[in-house]
Amino acid sequence: MADTATTAPLRSPLSQTAGRLAAATRTSGGAIRLAELPFLTQINVRLDPKGAAADAVGLALGLHLPVEPDTVVRAGELTALWLGPDEWLVVGPPGGRRELESRIREAAGDEPVSVVDVSAQRTTLLVAGARARDVLAHGCSLDLHPRVFGPGRCAQTNLGRTQVVLVARDDPRAGFWVLVRSSFAGYLTDWLMDAAVEWTG
Repeated sequence: MADTATTAPLRSPLSQTAGRLAAATRTSGGAIRLAELPFLTQINVRLDPKGAAADAVGLALGLHLPVEPDTVVRAGELTALWLGPDEWLVVGPPGGRRELESRIREAAGDEPVSVVDVSAQRTTLLVAGARARDVLAHGCSLDLHPRVFGPGRCAQTNLGRTQVVLVARDDPRAGFWVLVRSSFAGYLTDWLMDAAVEWTG
């Protein structure tokens, strides 16, 4: 029997807003950079941080799963975010979902572990530039001062009344990742554009 299944090209939840984000970035004169980073691989991992699987998975990924609350560990193209005492989000480049999930499962072996591909659940917004913290502070109750929320920090928080995972990238010039559920991405983009209007005109 012939395979009649069709494969539609991937479409990001913010595909219609790329032009608006680019225009806001241009008109800000370097104060703000806004962009979507679509289709990043996102794998949710739950395991005992003191068990054998934690070391094995860390070795397979080439990084240590962070054990300090709200911290980030990065190695190469992979980033591991601490979400809870036994929960992490491993983020990688687009197109690597199956390979990364397989690598984690194989490393864990028979140890109890939960590995769930959540790549389609969220998209990622980049907020960078000299005024990035000011824009985010409009709708986030966290203290975003670099001494408190500097490179290598992450948090599950609310931004503009939307639940997000906020990540301070490892280079201050790289700004922030804002991981937001796809169904709220359009609303949050509008909110960010409004919060940035002072610098984007």
